[in-house]
Amino acid sequence: MRLLATTLSLALACASAQAADITPQDLLKQAQAEQPHYLETLKHLVAVDTGTGTEAGLKQLGGELAKRLQALGAEVKTTAATPSVGDNIVGTFKGSGSKDFLLMVHYDTVFGPGTAAKRPWRLDGARAYGPGVADAKGGVAMILHALNLLQAQQFKGYRTLTVLFNPDEEMGSAGSKALIGELARQHDFVFSYEPPDKDAVTVATNGINRLKLEVKGRASHAGSAPEEGRNALLELAHQVLQLDALGDPAKGTTVNWTLAKAGEKANIIPALASAEADMRYTDLAETARVQADAQRIIGQRRIADTQVTLVLEKGRPPLAKNPASTQLAATAQQLYRQIDRSLEPIAMRFGTDAGYAYVPGSDKPAVLETLGVVGAGLHGDDEYIDVDSVAPRLYLSVALIRALGQ
Repeated sequence: MRLLATTLSLALACASAQAADITPQDLLKQAQAEQPHYLETLKHLVAVDTGTGTEAGLKQLGGELAKRLQALGAEVKTTAATPSVGDNIVGTFKGSGSKDFLLMVHYDTVFGPGTAAKRPWRLDGARAYGPGVADAKGGVAMILHALNLLQAQQFKGYRTLTVLFNPDEEMGSAGSKALIGELARQHDFVFSYEPPDKDAVTVATNGINRLKLEVKGRASHAGSAPEEGRNALLELAHQVLQLDALGDPAKGTTVNWTLAKAGEKANIIPALASAEADMRYTDLAETARVQADAQRIIGQRRIADTQVTLVLEKGRPPLAKNPASTQLAATAQQLYRQIDRSLEPIAMRFGTDAGYAYVPGSDKPAVLETLGVVGAGLHGDDEYIDVDSVAPRLYLSVALIRALGQ
């Protein structure tokens, strides 16, 4: 941690100048000049349907992104994101500095085939609309045009600058999470480009687990012999009410029961019932705590001779609040103040790929989330970006790389 603190302190010290050949105001002007090109790129990205699992669109856009990175001078490698559809695209740039950067974001969306034609790109004043415009094609365009600016400046003050575009974040990143973890451990800094809903950077995200509850009882005729059955649905309801207290508001842990199923016919006492819960958490110890508490609670049965089982399935891990991310956010704030703008470090309730990049207990890499364009309405018909945020956010990415690279 001492080494990282020293690095970030030096970055803050030199941030007022950025580099001898460019001032913050000049960099912002360059970003403003780049903004129309950013919007043209984003318009094209939005026009391609890339819902998770949409093979044709993911293949088309993945190929185009690989070519864009190659045109910028990157060495590009693509690998199938099995078991997901589409490719992981990795572009690597080599420089003359001593720090390594990973810029990453997904290019899949939640929208099915035909959505782009039904709801095309639309620019309306200070907002631009379209499927995936913010989440996260706005982030894809942000990376590409930050690279454009660095190339125009002939900046090579990094040792390695790596870009990762993955095709399956919206369904859990099954085919990219291992690669994210592997690449992250090879870099000093990881910037993830999910969209914030205000001018902010994110220092902590939620982890996501799933709880699966099952009750086995005994079937019987509901009219003539209900007493001979063991009602799995009734026991399930009892257990769900008990387990509803698994969350811990003080630690930001939530456990919400969202799915339930029982029985086959209305005149039969159900012999099987099941339910699922969504768990969100930031404290790394909460997975073990919830699992232990749940096992203790389900031992308290309402109906004798029923069998109750509960399984906790681990999903996307959190980016837990940590000193490295907090200090990196402080650097971002300092750089933003140089163009007379304020930047808020936040914790977000979403789970993102930043959780796969974070290494618990280590200051390497330092991970920062929501470096994408500001937007809202994610996953909905009214998803949009704040066009006025494009240039400042471009400035921020480039300024961070320049300052930390020194």
